[in-house]
Amino acid sequence: MAVAIYMDVHIPRAITLGLRIRGTDILTAQEDNSENLSDSALLDRATAVQRCLFTFDDDLLAEAQKRQKEGAHFSGVIYAHPLKVSIGRCINDLEIICRAGEPKDLADRIEFLPL
Repeated sequence: MAVAIYMDVHIPRAITLGLRIRGTDILTAQEDNSENLSDSALLDRATAVQRCLFTFDDDLLAEAQKRQKEGAHFSGVIYAHPLKVSIGRCINDLEIICRAGEPKDLADRIEFLPL
């Protein structure tokens, strides 16, 4: 089973569209009516719909790290600093993760882009 991605509200639309053109399974927080959730609630929502959360948000990264330390389950976080990775590189790296990985590979983990 391929990895499905849940896009945080801060992710540029170009990344979402680029991934969809390549056939990846993407759901945005806006489409899910979750754009106003707290970081903790957003990570809970991504986990509930069995999707790995992609974010540029340092606070969401901190929330995932907190859960790792506590041993609390979450579906995984992929983090990229927006000034350290291009839109094209995000699309390429996320496509690789989605096609080559399985949801269990990312569970309770944090992956950093670029790969």
